[in-house]
Amino acid sequence: MLTIEALKAYGADVDDGLTRCMNNQAFYLKLIGKALEDPNFKKLEDSIAAKDFDSAFEAAHSLKGVLGNLALTPIYKPVFDITELLRARTEMDYAPFLKEISDKKAELVALGD
Repeated sequence: MLTIEALKAYGADVDDGLTRCMNNQAFYLKLIGKALEDPNFKKLEDSIAAKDFDSAFEAAHSLKGVLGNLALTPIYKPVFDITELLRARTEMDYAPFLKEISDKKAELVALGD
């Protein structure tokens, strides 16, 4: 079960995330669960594979907002970085960013197991 303590150990800025959720821990934890199911994670990977940088940017930008509002710093950072590269439509190998996002997401999911 996902806990506030586990999120702190993960590196999330729990105090900021809770403030945005009116200090309602149950609501905050529920939103994190919903964020992990966000279809934009898959859309980001698929769009980059297809070199559809407009769609990839939309997915990354959406994730950046969700993860930022929840103050999930460890996964927010690589999403922020990839968003800015996609905003500029930079043609490059995005695999390292996608791997870091995937790894950080897996770490977060494991906290709830």
